[in-house]
This record gives sequence, C-alpha cells and structure tokens, in this order.
Amino acid sequence: MGSEGPSIVTVHVTGFKKFHGVAENPTEKIVSNLKSFMEEKGLPKNLVLGSCKVLETAGQGALGSLYKVLESAIADRENGPSSPGQIILVHFGVNSGATRFALENQAVNEATFRCPDELGWKPQRVQIVPSDGSISRTRETTLPVKELSKSLRKGGYDVIPSDDAGRFVCNYVYYHSLRFAEQHSVKSLFVHVPLFSTIDEEVQMHFVASLLEALACSN
Repeated sequence: MGSEGPSIVTVHVTGFKKFHGVAENPTEKIVSNLKSFMEEKGLPKNLVLGSCKVLETAGQGALGSLYKVLESAIADRENGPSSPGQIILVHFGVNSGATRFALENQAVNEATFRCPDELGWKPQRVQIVPSDGSISRTRETTLPVKELSKSLRKGGYDVIPSDDAGRFVCNYVYYHSLRFAEQHSVKSLFVHVPLFSTIDEEVQMHFVASLLEALACSN
C-alpha cells in the first residue's frame, strides 16, 4: 500500500543519552531534533510523528521512561478516532563500531552487559523477563526488516538487516518493547546507527526520515 492509502501510521521514537565510551550519542541528537526536521521536510500524508523521547542508557533504569512512552502510545489510540490505524515504536541506539545502519530483526531474553550501564548495573547472563523462560528465548519484530532494508538501500543508504542487537541496553529495551508490542497489537523496531564521525548528522537525519516514510508505506 502506498502513502496514499487510508491507514494512518503513528510512530513513537526513542533514543539514548551518552554512555561509557560514547561522549556524544547520535541518537540523542537525532530524536531531539526529529520533530523540527520532519516538519521542515514534510511528513507523508498518512504518517503521524508521536512522542520523541531520549532514554537513560540503562537497562532497568530506562524501563520507567520506556513504559511511559509505550503506555501513552496505547492511551492515545484508545482516546483517538475509531479507526486509528497502526502504531509503530521505533528505537534508535548507537553501535560505535558500525560503518552502516542496521535494522534489528529480533531481541534475546538475555542481559550480559560488557560494562556497567549509566546507573552502575552490570548483569551477566540474566533473563530480561524471567517469566519468558530461558536466556535463549527470542522475540521478533513483525515488521518486514529485509524489505525495509532493501527499500532504504535503493534510496542510497548503507543499511543491513541484523539478527543480533547485542546483549547490552539496546537489546534490553528492544526485548521489552517487542513483548509490549505483541501484547497490545502494535509494532516495534530497533535501529542501530553509527557515530556521526562515521556517517555525518545530516545523512543520518535524512536516513531516519526515509525510514519513517518507508514504514508509512509498508503498512
């Protein structure tokens, strides 16, 4: 379905603050500037940009803010029009060693942090959601990651689908979001971006805008 289709897509976006070894997190700047950037660029007709929230780079310490975003998205749907369309949660995190963008297909029920998070937590082989079972349990996005990657590559962006979101804070947040998405019939996606020194800020902002447009068209 193209962007002329009737279904409205509301996207809620998160990024992270700086953390150990990354003095400037590009996702903090991307998410903070996204509304003004998209207003200037012009949103597709069926795309609504909802909340844009920067989370603490912490596992358990990010959950309070994360669930406020998730629950407010659902509350907006319940209080909105009778046919509100699709809600998509898009989370951005930095991979400081990456040279390209990665759309993450899944998250794993394992927290093994290579260094303490910003609140000092350093779990090793801990279940993110104990009631989900073992640390090998995975949850997958219902979004077409391969097709989205292909579409964005056609637009000139160096982007790949990925099955490994790590075991640090990014994976931790994504796992919770995917679980919430399944429970509430919404969709969730995690995107890893490189540092601005690898792909500059302007290119990254245009990439994010193109991703949101692709999500609006894929619905």
